[in-house]
Amino acid sequence: MTATTTPAAATPSLQFGEEVVTHAHVRDVTLPGGAGALALITIDNGLDHTRPTTFGPQSIAELHAAVDALRTRAEDGQIAAVAVTGKPFIFAVGADLTGIPLLTERDQALAVARAGHAAFAALADLPVPTFAFVNGAAMGGGVELALSATYRTISSGVPAVALPEVFLGIVPGWGGCWLLPNLVGVEKALKVIVDNPLSQNRMLRGPEAFSLGIADAIFEPADFLERSIAWAGGVLTGAVTVDRPPVDRDEASWTAAVSTARRLADVKTGRHAKSPYAALDLVAAARATTRDEGFAAEDEALADLIMSDELRAGLYAFELVQKRAKRPAGAPDKALARTVTKVGIVGAGLMASQLALLFVQRLQVPVVLTDIDDDRVAKGVGYVHAELDRLAAKGRISRDRLTRYRSLVSGSTSKAGFADADFVIEAVFEEMSVKKQVFAELEQVTGAECVFATNTSSLSITEMAADLQHPERVVGFHFFNPVAVMPLLEIIPGAQTDDATLATAFAVGKDLKKTCIRAADRPSFIVNRLLGRFMGEAARIVDEGTPIEVVDRAFAGLAPMPPFVLIGLVGPAIALHNGETLVRAFPDRFYASPTLQRLVAAKLPGFYDLSSGRPVLTPEAAELIERPADPVVLDVDQVRERVLTVLADEARRMLDEEVAQSPMDIDLAMITGAGFQFWNGGITPLLDRTGVAERVTGHRFLPAGVSTLPS
Repeated sequence: MTATTTPAAATPSLQFGEEVVTHAHVRDVTLPGGAGALALITIDNGLDHTRPTTFGPQSIAELHAAVDALRTRAEDGQIAAVAVTGKPFIFAVGADLTGIPLLTERDQALAVARAGHAAFAALADLPVPTFAFVNGAAMGGGVELALSATYRTISSGVPAVALPEVFLGIVPGWGGCWLLPNLVGVEKALKVIVDNPLSQNRMLRGPEAFSLGIADAIFEPADFLERSIAWAGGVLTGAVTVDRPPVDRDEASWTAAVSTARRLADVKTGRHAKSPYAALDLVAAARATTRDEGFAAEDEALADLIMSDELRAGLYAFELVQKRAKRPAGAPDKALARTVTKVGIVGAGLMASQLALLFVQRLQVPVVLTDIDDDRVAKGVGYVHAELDRLAAKGRISRDRLTRYRSLVSGSTSKAGFADADFVIEAVFEEMSVKKQVFAELEQVTGAECVFATNTSSLSITEMAADLQHPERVVGFHFFNPVAVMPLLEIIPGAQTDDATLATAFAVGKDLKKTCIRAADRPSFIVNRLLGRFMGEAARIVDEGTPIEVVDRAFAGLAPMPPFVLIGLVGPAIALHNGETLVRAFPDRFYASPTLQRLVAAKLPGFYDLSSGRPVLTPEAAELIERPADPVVLDVDQVRERVLTVLADEARRMLDEEVAQSPMDIDLAMITGAGFQFWNGGITPLLDRTGVAERVTGHRFLPAGVSTLPS
């Protein structure tokens, strides 16, 4: 093995502020079987795996220079092949997004697009076979770099492979829209380019990427690089044959696949987003265009979208979840937090059992569930054990860890087991008197510093703690369902909650790997209050006479799903309880729908039958919707405008009341707790961009340039 020197990168014409440069380190590896020398490029930004490798202008220039130097060596016969891999755990996660807001001219954006294409094409056009050894997370430009190689291997331990650009508001613009469909076929490519990003940015794991044909071989993580190098040697000597199924280029089937994806984009975005349609146009054209033509089209599309408000809002959302989520506003000094060595959970139903599973996995401390009878307790503990068994069967946890976790979970009908607990959370019926009784009983058996957390979705923390000897220990700890999936945790201090309790709550939330947001002790807090106004106004519009299907269609591209579909998923009774709680608190503007009340009284699970994969209004639910004598029928645009109007009003009131620390926390909460669209930036950038914020409240929520182009 001999080392070579990478030539210095040319000075790029663009600067991305404080770019963390990804270097292209080159070394020669002798291939087995007499296959010759392999020049192995390792792309590495010199930081640990918490700072993934990205490509800014200097990074792209250095990679391009390294590849150009290897061309000379390949032409001279010094090397038989070139491969690229990443630092431990990371292959590459795409473009350096931090510099995008600094681009002020379209020509600058076009230069970024062309530079990436030029560097990756240089790899593809080397006069020797090229390989990508995808050893870790690969996203965006990282995937496109791998696609530029002749052959690809992937580690079975890779946690994420994705082209997430449409999720942010751009397109795969460094080759993805042309290369992927021409490698795996149009249907599989559209799953990665459009379907997954529009489905809350779904990621592929290594084995899934391999099954789609993105990689030619898959190896275990322990000896991944060694086996990949040996495999590459086999390819060169002919000992290994790479067999790829031919791509179906029939025009009719290609067009049909694009049309299907376009309909999905319509449902997901309501045609309010530009990026999925730009990506669809590029993929549609990829069937018949040359690579250079496809890349040129990507350049133009990417340049347009880089200069769009849609991308600025997406980058704003990205900044929220990557940075603000890690430094919660309003959290006390973390040094005040107490150590938690044991957790108690009051209740053993589904929510409580999900909480127990999360606590035991993340905190790895004893967790005790209680309920009113042995059957309920056994069912709750059994659920946790079964879920742990399932994770072990999938290889997600080891057998040793399974045994340990199972031993940490226990149950009882007595709360005496909470005597030495440091943190107890209740997950019982959403009724104030029930929760107050639970806390009164807990106070008889726990120490004075044990934190009492409530998973209430709407009730007052202050009132819940009022009759206790130590009300300062009570804090709201509101999870979102399903607990394992939804990132958000609203943390709510009551009037007497002390800083030590609050700091402990934030520390536990961080250990649970949740996005923690401080909310004031006001009815329904942040997410449920905004959702209550949103869903209440939608229900009012239906009750006034607009067909339910029209109302649901109005929210494509705003909420993750239509409001009346959402009611079925959260449960009509829960939705009604939240709405009625808000009506009691704010009767002047919230609305409890008689139609929803009838649905709950009839014990129907929702308005729609979802068994076919698409919502179909059930006859039983349709009978409960009473058409008024003098109906007011709105169209889709009118419905959307009216609901955006009330959302702007409610968001402004919440900020004035300091329910949320800032508009950024409202957006972070709606993205992580309610699934509002990334490319909208949550909710306030959309209200700013459409002019609704100024029309309703008199001014924008965010300064110009934060989530939109500077004016």
